[in-house]
Amino acid sequence: MAEETWIPKTQLGKMVASGEIKTISEALRAKLPLKEYQIVDYLVPNLKDEVIDIERAQRMTDSGRRMSYSVTAVVGNEDGYIGLGRGKAKEAAPAIRKAINNAKLNLIEVKRGCGSWECGCGRAHTLPFLVTGKSGSVEVTLKPAPQGVGRAVGDIPKIILRMAGIEDAWGVSAGHTKTTVNYALASFDCMKRTAKMKINASLKISTPIYSGSVANASSNQD
Repeated sequence: MAEETWIPKTQLGKMVASGEIKTISEALRAKLPLKEYQIVDYLVPNLKDEVIDIERAQRMTDSGRRMSYSVTAVVGNEDGYIGLGRGKAKEAAPAIRKAINNAKLNLIEVKRGCGSWECGCGRAHTLPFLVTGKSGSVEVTLKPAPQGVGRAVGDIPKIILRMAGIEDAWGVSAGHTKTTVNYALASFDCMKRTAKMKINASLKISTPIYSGSVANASSNQD
């Protein structure tokens, strides 16, 4: 089936389609709501997606038993951009599509660097500082790690870090981590906290911190 032609409906979408906004970084910093997932498709063509959790529920009605699906999915380019979303539908395939599209609408620009005192290489391979994310009873703490450590975290944070492009990290989790959705949301909250963190000017000089893709590191360095 041929892909539908995208006709922008929002101000941000029209600015992207006209070429006024050329990168996802510019789109996220435009302070305009991201309401069309096609904007992300247009600006980040190499975006990957992965389903983290599928929950199936059934309820009895007068007409019989009805099924519904709740899906949690993550998207990312493995180079500084990641999003998490959920979707519900009566069938699995539409629920997955909704989750992926919602994840695109939640896309954020992650900060990376070399925050490990044991390394100091200056590359954007790990977290620039310790972050803690929460969702429900679950709390996830992620710490910078030197090159070669890998993602020394649980299975769910490992997916989030990989999609964000973080190669090395230490992590600890607390709470009911068997609740996959909260575990994923807490891990994603860690990524959001890197994006929101304001960096002291003196720290930038000694520890380069990069926002988003490092393909154009000189333009993205904070």
